Amino acid sequence: MTAVAADTADVLRLHLDAVDYLLVAFYFTLVLGVGLMAKRSVNTSLDFLLSGRSMPAWITGLAFISANMGAIGIIGQSANGLQYGIAPVHYYWIGAVPAMVFLGLVMMPFYYGSGVRSIAEFLHRRFNRTTQRVQAVVFTVASVLIAGINLFSLGLLLEALLGWPLQVGIPVAALVVLVYTAVGGLTAAIYNEVLQFFTILGLLIPVTVAGLARVGGWNGLMDKVAHGPGGAGQLSSWPGTSMTGIADPFLSVLGIVFGLGFVLSFGSWTTNFAEVQRAMSAKSMSAARRTPLIGAFPKAVLPLVIVVPGMIAGVLVPQLSRLKSGADAGGVTYNNALSLLMKEVLPNGMLGVAVAGLLAAFMAGMASNVSSFNTVFTYDVWQDWVRPGRDDRYYLKVGRTVTVVGCVVAIGTAFLAAGASNLMDYIQMLGSIFNAPLFATFVLGLFWKRMSGTAAWTGNLSGAAAAVVIDQLVRHGVLLVSPQAGSFIGASVAFVVVVLVSALVSLATRPRPDEELVGLVWSLTPRQMRRGESVLGDDAWYRSPGLLGVSVLALIVVLYVLVG
Repeated sequence: MTAVAADTADVLRLHLDAVDYLLVAFYFTLVLGVGLMAKRSVNTSLDFLLSGRSMPAWITGLAFISANMGAIGIIGQSANGLQYGIAPVHYYWIGAVPAMVFLGLVMMPFYYGSGVRSIAEFLHRRFNRTTQRVQAVVFTVASVLIAGINLFSLGLLLEALLGWPLQVGIPVAALVVLVYTAVGGLTAAIYNEVLQFFTILGLLIPVTVAGLARVGGWNGLMDKVAHGPGGAGQLSSWPGTSMTGIADPFLSVLGIVFGLGFVLSFGSWTTNFAEVQRAMSAKSMSAARRTPLIGAFPKAVLPLVIVVPGMIAGVLVPQLSRLKSGADAGGVTYNNALSLLMKEVLPNGMLGVAVAGLLAAFMAGMASNVSSFNTVFTYDVWQDWVRPGRDDRYYLKVGRTVTVVGCVVAIGTAFLAAGASNLMDYIQMLGSIFNAPLFATFVLGLFWKRMSGTAAWTGNLSGAAAAVVIDQLVRHGVLLVSPQAGSFIGASVAFVVVVLVSALVSLATRPRPDEELVGLVWSLTPRQMRRGESVLGDDAWYRSPGLLGVSVLALIVVLYVLVG
């Protein structure tokens, strides 16, 4: 057993030279330098926690997508590409872009226009303080859990690729994120996320191009996948039965479209403050609306450099070919697809850039969760609930202190994540519990003025409880579906439960007067208020949120036609 483990470790280990280590060290230095430079612009709690609402749209747009480009997603979707072929494109084209368009066109006018500092604060404005506090507590728990997943995954990567033990890799990575977020706040996180976006592409594009060159280009890859394990079915995105674990093609498509494409996707992208916070830091209403729309364009093409490398790895790497055919792969797993492809096709020097790209992906994911955690805790828990009425300098200090606490707690939850057998399934499960019920609450509250505050928090908690029940039924074999399909079902059930409970409770309780809901409910908010005040340059035709939204949706249709 020890010999097998040693052989596996040797297969996974990247043999970096001095140039590679210098490139990694340079990247860490650059990240910390950005944090120190950003410190000069931090004078108030709003500067620290929301960048003073001064960021241009192209910066917030790239930060928005980078905050979601955690290495868990990159490694996990490369693994899915290896295992399922082209079908994981659904996570991008159905499971992300439409929700991002909805966020930019429909929801950001209410988030940004209401002047709130967090999603929980918006819930206070729309419903009541109880709903705000319930959501603040739920979000802070979810944030540190997901930050812990990023840290644990990074620790595993450093252990496998560089030989660093978990007890060293996890604290070191947390320390780097802690330094630049505690010093420069959200501004440092956003500028580093833009840097990380290009660093991550510096990993993904060379790996994809070099891999395609080795397999004979796109046509060569298609031919080799079609004649390999999984067969030609892996070249079609529909009905995706192997990915969902649902044997019936109609039900598989329904699960993808409703479970992933509507409930999980819209729940995650429209209510997850880790991403929405970037749009809230924009300098104008137009910039805030354009933030997720700008991010949607790179999101649409990312499968070409994330899913496709997994497919290439299944062709080029012998251990992965054996794994895919069901033979002994010597301890190698699907999650090793990207790192083994890096080792196969990249020379030294480029390996240093690739490792920096993986580190960037992990730090982007963790930093987005830590920066959103400290904002919600500072404003919605501490200022609103525990210590109201203090001067702004006090809350600035609280924000910095909570950043340290969040990173320390994330180290603890990183080791908690070690108990999950599949991190992608773990994340999808958390989304069905935390995001799906909140999305249902938002949709009802935004479009149904009759919904009451009591209905909001009781419906939200009921939906979360329903998702937990579904997860337990899947875990204990009562529902015989894959964990991934279980998350789709759990999210769908949570959505329906929230709607039913909220409707019943609303009809039995008193709603708020119409005059108190202007700017918070669609039917009571004038069109001009949803557009916001015009800022110089925002009215240019190519900056129209509507045009950007329609364009990226058209791009998705074209991509689906090309892929099939």
